[in-house]
Amino acid sequence: MAEENKRRYRLAILATHPIQYQIPLYRALAAHPELDVTVFFCSDWGLNSYHDEGFGQKVKWDIDLLGDYRSEFLPNRSLSPNVATFFGIINPAIVSRLRRGNFHAVLIHGWAHFSNWLAMLTAFVCKIPVLMRGDSNRARSKAAMRRADKLRSERQSAASIPEMSKRKALIKRFILTRLFKRIAGFLTIGSQNAEFYRYYGVSQDKLFLVPFAVDNDFFLSKASELANQKADLKRQLGIAKSTSVILFSGKLTGVKRPMDLLQAYEEIAKKYPAALVYLGDGALRKSLEQYASEKDLSAVYFVGFQNQTEVPRFFALADMFVLPSVSESWGLVVNEAMCFGLPVVVSDQVGAASDLVRDNVNGFIYEATNVTALAEKLDTLLSDANLQNRMGEASKAMIEQWGLPEDVQGILSCLKQVVR
Repeated sequence: MAEENKRRYRLAILATHPIQYQIPLYRALAAHPELDVTVFFCSDWGLNSYHDEGFGQKVKWDIDLLGDYRSEFLPNRSLSPNVATFFGIINPAIVSRLRRGNFHAVLIHGWAHFSNWLAMLTAFVCKIPVLMRGDSNRARSKAAMRRADKLRSERQSAASIPEMSKRKALIKRFILTRLFKRIAGFLTIGSQNAEFYRYYGVSQDKLFLVPFAVDNDFFLSKASELANQKADLKRQLGIAKSTSVILFSGKLTGVKRPMDLLQAYEEIAKKYPAALVYLGDGALRKSLEQYASEKDLSAVYFVGFQNQTEVPRFFALADMFVLPSVSESWGLVVNEAMCFGLPVVVSDQVGAASDLVRDNVNGFIYEATNVTALAEKLDTLLSDANLQNRMGEASKAMIEQWGLPEDVQGILSCLKQVVR
C-alpha cells in the first residue's frame, strides 16, 4: 500500500475487451513505479472460445490475458453486444468509475464505440485529461480515397456517389477536428498515425510516440531458444534444410492479398529451391490450395491457425517474411518477424512500413497488388544469402529499439505534460 501511495500518476485505461496484443503494454505500465493503472474492459469477449470471422473458425487464446495488472469488467448494457460495432459497447458504469476514481488521466483507444464517447464526455466534464491512442493512418485514408475515385470513374452515371463521399469526408473532418481540440495528448503508434492527427489539426506538441509494439522480450527469447532448431523445424514440415522458406502470417482474406504472394512465388519457384508457408486461415484458403495444386506448386504449405504459444516456431523456420496487404493500419506480424531476425517484404499499404521497413536495409517495400514487383523483391533476396543475413540482422537491431520500454516512456512523457 505504501508503494502504491508513492506512485505519481493514477491512469485509467478504457478498452473494448482483453486483446492479446495490448496486454503486454498494460503489464509494463502497471510494473512502472510511477504509475497506478486500472484497465476498464467493456466486454469479456476473447476470454472464452469465440468464432473469429477472419480465421473462419473458433478461437481460444492459450495465454493469460488478465494477470499482473489491475482490471475491471464493466456491465455492457447494449441490446446487441458486439465489440466491432458502435452501439455494441454501452457501459454507463464508466461514468461513475471516472468521477470517483481520482484519476490523473484516462487513456482511450479510439472513438469507434459509444462507451468511448461516454468516457470522453465524462472526462471533459470532470476535467480529467484524455489521452487518445488509435491506429488510423493517412496512407490508409488516401488508399480509401483512391478506391472511391476509381469507383466514381467506373460509375459516372451515379452522380450521387461523389457528393456522398464528399459529404462523408466533411462530416468526419467536422467531428474529428472538434473532438481533437479537447484531447490532451495523442499517443501515436508511428509516423503515419502522427500524420493522420496532424491532418485533422493536432499540433506537434500534443503528439507523443508510443510505438505499436509486441512483447519483444518474449519473441526475442523464443528466437534465441529456437535458433539451433531451424533445420529440425523445417524437416517437420517436410522442407529440406537448404530450402529457403518464405513466411506469410495472418488471416487468409482479400485485404491481406495472399494470392498476390502465391502468384509471385510461382514465378520465383522456377529459379530457386524455395518453400512458401501460410500461417493462418480464412475464406481464401481453399482457392489458394486449389491454385497451388493446379499449378503444381508442391512446396506450398498451409499450416492453418496457430495459437500464440505455437506461432514462434514458424517464424523460427522462416528465412524471410512477406505481408502483401492492400490495407493494413499497422501489421504487428512485421514486429514479430523482425524479432526473429527476418528480412521483411511489405506492400506500401502496410502502416508499419514507414517506421520499421527501410528499403534495401532490412527489407523491401513495393506497390500493393503489383505481383511482378513482389516477385522481383523475392528474387533479390533468394539470390543472395549474404543479403538475407544482413537484412535480418538489421531487422533485429531496429526492433530492439521499438518496444514496450519506449511505450512506457512515451506515455510518461505525455502525462508529465498534460497532468497539472
